[in-house]
Amino acid sequence: MTQTTPAPGTKRFHPHVQRWFSETFGEPTPIQDGGWDAISSGTHALLLAPTGSGKTLASFLWALDRLLTAPRPHLSRGVRLLYISPLKALNYDIERNLRAPLEGIRLAAGLDGTDLTEVRIGVRTGDTSSSTRASILRRPPDVLITTPESLYLMLTAPKARDVLRTVEWVIVDEIHSIAQTKRGTHLALSLERVEALAGPFQRIGLSATARPPEAVARLLGGYDDTGSPRRVEIVDGDVPR
Repeated sequence: MTQTTPAPGTKRFHPHVQRWFSETFGEPTPIQDGGWDAISSGTHALLLAPTGSGKTLASFLWALDRLLTAPRPHLSRGVRLLYISPLKALNYDIERNLRAPLEGIRLAAGLDGTDLTEVRIGVRTGDTSSSTRASILRRPPDVLITTPESLYLMLTAPKARDVLRTVEWVIVDEIHSIAQTKRGTHLALSLERVEALAGPFQRIGLSATARPPEAVARLLGGYDDTGSPRRVEIVDGDVPR
């Protein structure tokens, strides 16, 4: 079977992820290429790009690559990727957008007879039923999509809080919409509470209109134990759609 030549910007990913992306999209967009440079190095990153530029995929593909191809740490039970959207209506779109690459990458791996690690996705908002919330506690998903308010409520409940002890990446979508608001202050506090539970994790912010970007980056990164702002790399992919 003819193999698609991986796009240069995808060389940092597992071969099955490279294959899926190259066959589906061809070349990465500027925000994807620049975003993956920052994210794959482990630095906190704020991705700035207009709608339709591919920044959402840029934010989560590296984490999906790790979730699919790197075994879950021994005896680890909990959320590894936390995706926070201030706009509740976006959460179900994000869930669909996550499932599509997961299925595509799994199919690409299947062509070579490879089975990848199962990645489970959960959504926790104010509309989530009590039975679904209980299911998240019993069998925590690898990826949890939530809102700032629902995250706050989880952090106040001991059993719900425990599923966040394994967080490795946090993505904050539409971060500009809560900058300089009480919701932004609450979220900044919640992120520090997650860090107190899980230890240091990678922070990734998404915005189309973050101005000034340095202030939004400070909200995303917060401050370390010495009171110094954490370094956040600003990746500007402000190109036409």
